[in-house]
Amino acid sequence: MKNRFIANTLNYIARTCSRITKHEVRKEIKMEDLLPREPIQIDTLRIASHIEGKRVLITGAAGSIGSELMRQVITFNPHQLILIDNAETPLHDIKLEIQDKWHNINAKCIIADVSNAVLMEKIFAEYRPQYIFHAAAYKHVPMMEENACESIRVNVYGTKVVADLAVKYNTDTFVMISTDKAVNPTNVMGCSKRIAEIYVQSLGKKLIEISRTKTTKFVTTRFGNVLGSNGSVIPRFKEQIDNGGPVTVTHPDIIRYFMIIPEACRLVLEAGSMGNSGEIYIFDMGEPVKILDLAKRMIELSGKRYIKIQFTGLRSGEKLYEELLNDKELTKSTAHNKIMIATVRKYDYDEIKSKLQELFEAGNTYDQMRTVAAMKKIVPEFISQNSCFEVLDKENQED
Repeated sequence: MKNRFIANTLNYIARTCSRITKHEVRKEIKMEDLLPREPIQIDTLRIASHIEGKRVLITGAAGSIGSELMRQVITFNPHQLILIDNAETPLHDIKLEIQDKWHNINAKCIIADVSNAVLMEKIFAEYRPQYIFHAAAYKHVPMMEENACESIRVNVYGTKVVADLAVKYNTDTFVMISTDKAVNPTNVMGCSKRIAEIYVQSLGKKLIEISRTKTTKFVTTRFGNVLGSNGSVIPRFKEQIDNGGPVTVTHPDIIRYFMIIPEACRLVLEAGSMGNSGEIYIFDMGEPVKILDLAKRMIELSGKRYIKIQFTGLRSGEKLYEELLNDKELTKSTAHNKIMIATVRKYDYDEIKSKLQELFEAGNTYDQMRTVAAMKKIVPEFISQNSCFEVLDKENQED
């Protein structure tokens, strides 16, 4: 009896190990393995003269892009880092990381909302940043579709606050992080970033027109999705795979442009060292990636090939594909083969400033429809998809 029990136990263990070998082998998924191309390699030596010995401010410093920018900026020996975010715990984690890895760096971690003009003024007056990377923004499309007024407060008004202070305190360079969702936007988030782009570009243009001396250089960088960023599809898929599935994809044909976070940040740093002012730089992100193929690849790399994929339908404001350029936009080459300049429509600063005031007044009422209607007046190519705001487009067509 005892021997039979041992034999049965050993057989059970063998069968279990066989199943684990066949189905449960876990591999560490590297972001580079998910891209159907070689990662972009950038020579960052030219950036050193722009960063070394400077006071550098990063907004959204605790986010995926902001924190990686911080890590890369540190390698260029800045005089001081001013790191701003309104998320307490992630910013605290950044502070601990700096203490552990770069305890000699002069870094200030400040909890602040970029739309708090009074606090931001105090920060600028005290630290007088020479170089700014503006990464603070709300980014999730479905969330902003339901919170349009907040997208205006942070993504547009917050950008205006930081940009205006950069001029007032004679910042050398202001680099804004934008998104491919700003091109022909179909959702509130993308349109809010397009309006922020318009303001920054028109401000840079105005400064060049009225000033004969050196003035703040405004640069915008526009790129697609970054693999593994907070709240993005990769961590979501990983969690679903770890839980045994299913892996949820909104549509079998949905595609996106992707980069890994370090290479996106290297391109941001390089673009910031280029040009004069008012340019919108776009990055060569290779071929777009089918999200379905991405899900299949992650399942394959995990070793759990039995996991199913489930289609859930496009979310509010979501479109099947993203664009890096508006149909009417052209591009110009730069010294770097992975960075191009978008030739976009030029906006008059005074006109935009007036329209923004109307937009902010609408946003302050927390009337979603009124706010989005004001957005569509500034960006007429903003056509909503899978959204309650489609009714505004129908009204505009009837008019």
